[in-house]
Amino acid sequence: MKRRAPVRTRLVVEGGLVIALSVVLSLITIWQMPQGGSVSLAMLPVLVYAFRRGLGPGLAAGALYGVTDALLKPFVVHPVQFVLDYPVAFGALGLAGLFSGLWARDACAGRVGHGTVVALVPGVLLAALGRYAAHVLSGVVYFGEYAGDRPVLAYSLAYNSFVLVSAAACLVAIPLLMRALPAIDDGDPR
Repeated sequence: MKRRAPVRTRLVVEGGLVIALSVVLSLITIWQMPQGGSVSLAMLPVLVYAFRRGLGPGLAAGALYGVTDALLKPFVVHPVQFVLDYPVAFGALGLAGLFSGLWARDACAGRVGHGTVVALVPGVLLAALGRYAAHVLSGVVYFGEYAGDRPVLAYSLAYNSFVLVSAAACLVAIPLLMRALPAIDDGDPR
């Protein structure tokens, strides 16, 4: 008889794989911003993990990916800016986990239906807006000198819009990816 790994072990292993996949995808950029940030699919694994496993694991995986990203590609001018731009911004991707119940209901039934759309759009939007807000706040407080004679908030809002472009790309890719993934069968859908 085959023995199954405990749920906690599965969460940790999946979380580690999600972080590794996000790192790899962050290296494949569509557009690189001059003072940090890029358009890529790096958010995709964390969003999928949050939809599949829920809020807590999604927040943790996102925050840990943010720290990993800071170690690999640091752009740090202040400790608070580090916290805002890395663990807080990427941790916010876990907010998609608030909609994991809607996704799980359809996925367990083997279909991609109304609950899927209801979960995906607001889930990705909320996660992206959380990340965007953290980057905008960091930009206003710590990167205002790049605004020149423009209003600092307007500059930060425009500069950090790369997050919204990345979110749109992820929103296109997630349904395709989620369909290919098996339903979670470890007895604990989150």
